[in-house]
Amino acid sequence: MTTDSLPRTPAELGLPELPVEAGPADPAVHHVRAKLDREIRALLAYEPGTRSGADPEDLHQMRVALRRMRSVLKLSGRLVGDGAEPVRAELGWLGQSLGEVRDHDVLIGHVREVIADFEVRDQPAGRRLVSLFVTERAAAKRRLTRALSSARYSTLLQEVSLLTRGTPASTAAEERHDLVAGLAKPHRKLSKAVRALPADPPDDDLHALRIHGKKLRYAAELAQTSAKKKRAKRIKKLIKATRDFQTVLGDHQDAVIAAERMRTVLETADGEVGFVAGRIAERELARRAEARATWRASWAAVDDAAKALHA
Repeated sequence: MTTDSLPRTPAELGLPELPVEAGPADPAVHHVRAKLDREIRALLAYEPGTRSGADPEDLHQMRVALRRMRSVLKLSGRLVGDGAEPVRAELGWLGQSLGEVRDHDVLIGHVREVIADFEVRDQPAGRRLVSLFVTERAAAKRRLTRALSSARYSTLLQEVSLLTRGTPASTAAEERHDLVAGLAKPHRKLSKAVRALPADPPDDDLHALRIHGKKLRYAAELAQTSAKKKRAKRIKKLIKATRDFQTVLGDHQDAVIAAERMRTVLETADGEVGFVAGRIAERELARRAEARATWRASWAAVDDAAKALHA
């Protein structure tokens, strides 16, 4: 299948002209389908910019849409049929390609900001350092372009679109499925993960915590559309709290990755580039320490907001 023959619009995927809507009176399955419909439209809208690479934000937003679909299918995929889990796995495949490029975009953008504050004499070495990551990013981008031009990607788009309009067998349990009550499960998992951490958690554990928080946020975004006014306001507070939580732990993870990349550079870099890499590593370790000092406060806000939903 050629790039030109891939589906590029909602209409080509058989989606309705207007996005699917669902309100508080609709059953949970309608909200799941509406969410999938919105996110696949977003994915298609950001794909051209992702391919061109003109604005890294397009790739970021395409990846966010994909992650939201994966989260919805993980939490409530059974409502839309047996095909949900295979589709979620395929979204994971595409997410790996998008994530590889996105990680380079974050690293390159941050390193450029950091070296902009360095002395003029260190700027040339800083630019050489950035060029190393730009070269790596170009290779990752070529792999992503191949993925987006593949028959596998085309099939994935078609399978997601089928889930938005399928007609699975309805059961009484599915009709009663409460998306707001369902928030208790990702909140429990996040709370359990927090309680299991030592006073000075390993970096990987904090990264895993961020992923738990992201799942809770995406579940809350889905549940918000099904909630009546009072609960919807409480869910809005939960979404904000989880977003802040993600930001703190995201800064921590970015700092960890950047510091590690600088260590790798130091193994092979010349003196000037190595000097700049060392300075950047020092800053990243300070940024890591700052995030470690504040993440528990942001978690407390998430915990309070989640508990308020069921008070």
